[in-house]
Amino acid sequence: MADMNELILTIVRPLVSYPEKLLIDVVEKDDFLEYQLSVDPDDIGRLIGKKGRVAKAIRTIIYSVKVEGPKRVRLIIQNSENS
Repeated sequence: MADMNELILTIVRPLVSYPEKLLIDVVEKDDFLEYQLSVDPDDIGRLIGKKGRVAKAIRTIIYSVKVEGPKRVRLIIQNSENS
């Protein structure tokens, strides 16, 4: 899990204006390991991108990483004020 956290942060840090406000929480569900990425409200648009293209590209990279066990990875991008 620590490797996945580092991968997410490595991808996201250069894209945001406030990298110090990035937080990742991991929630284990029945079928998923859910990585909840909290970002500054000013950065949410940068990570989602036009028509969700940036978020889709980030998820494509994250989802392609093999994790041990039967669970799949899910990435949720959320506003840090709402978390």
